[in-house]
Amino acid sequence: MARRPVAWVAAIVLLLEAIGVVFVNGVLATVVDNQQMSLAGLDPGAMSTGTWVTGGVLGFFLVLCAAVLVRTAVRDRAPGRTGRFTLTVCAVAHAVLGAVSVGLLGWTAFAFMMVVLGMLVLVLVAYGPERGSRDDSARAEGPAAA
Repeated sequence: MARRPVAWVAAIVLLLEAIGVVFVNGVLATVVDNQQMSLAGLDPGAMSTGTWVTGGVLGFFLVLCAAVLVRTAVRDRAPGRTGRFTLTVCAVAHAVLGAVSVGLLGWTAFAFMMVVLGMLVLVLVAYGPERGSRDDSARAEGPAAA
């Protein structure tokens, strides 16, 4: 099955996206700082610092998701509960940002976000609960087990 290569490709794409996010936020922070821009009287230094911090946090989150995908691909086993939660949050964020990006950046950005979303969902579905896990045994026994 193609689940292992999809996990590798998704990890690489998320790493590249992390670099892009940090770079774009760095450019925005530099422009705000150099031009001493202000929004509704906010301090330009605070805006610049906030932009750097946002870029760093988003970049770290994308690298964390890529690390979960790399671990999943190397082990060829489903990620744990925390890893699945992290990838689900990443998928939801890509869906929301994809919807917003249509109006702001155009259909190409939307298509990119949807491809990344598709890869994340494919990894989550392809590495579903394994046979013999607690989830499967509870389902097999039915309502009498509860």
